[in-house]
Amino acid sequence: MSSFFGLGKTRTFKPRKDVPEGTKQYQLRKYAEATLGSGNLRLAVQLPEGEDVNEWLAVHAVDFFNHLNMLYGTVTEFCTPQEVCQRLVLIQPVVDSMRQCPIMSAGPRYEYLWEDGIKYKKPTKLPAPEYVDALMNWTQNILDDENVFPNKIGVPFPRNFRDTVRTIVRRLFRVYAHIYSNHFDQICALGIEAHLNTSYRHFFLFINEFDLVEKKELAPLDELNDAILAEDKTR
Repeated sequence: MSSFFGLGKTRTFKPRKDVPEGTKQYQLRKYAEATLGSGNLRLAVQLPEGEDVNEWLAVHAVDFFNHLNMLYGTVTEFCTPQEVCQRLVLIQPVVDSMRQCPIMSAGPRYEYLWEDGIKYKKPTKLPAPEYVDALMNWTQNILDDENVFPNKIGVPFPRNFRDTVRTIVRRLFRVYAHIYSNHFDQICALGIEAHLNTSYRHFFLFINEFDLVEKKELAPLDELNDAILAEDKTR
């Protein structure tokens, strides 16, 4: 479904490899693409009757990663550490479009620290681009691990799979929150705000449908979330 937004190539991460044809995840992805094409996102997030919820979660975790990867890729040139911006100012006086992101934040009230238990064993403050880079690498490694995200027929999901998906989408939300809070002006200037809004609406309706992220974690975009739910009720 990565072609759904038509954003083209970006200089970020490679999309997670497609699942083999004939597998259940392949069939579910085709089903999801068809329902997305209908424009009914509420229907698109609902588990098809008789299907395995873990397969459904897996398909969407991969696709949300791919979509968000493309969206963030459109603003990477604007999302820069402070010290990089300062050097650029010396070279190019006019850098009004640059946005200094010395911390990973969602507006002035919310700051995120990175911890992966390997390179960063305790919560660590990182500039936003480094945080997103670490997050995307961490996510891609999990998605590519066949022991966690199996895509072969007959291979079961691990018992803690739902918890793994919860952690992935909770962290992916932070990138959406950063883009909306810190880079929405650039998104509008690029003319892709509709892509961002559709992507996030799909993401939010999905995590809401399966109760994957605690409400307090979604606080940076509370107003947008409430608007999405209110709009959904009127449909």
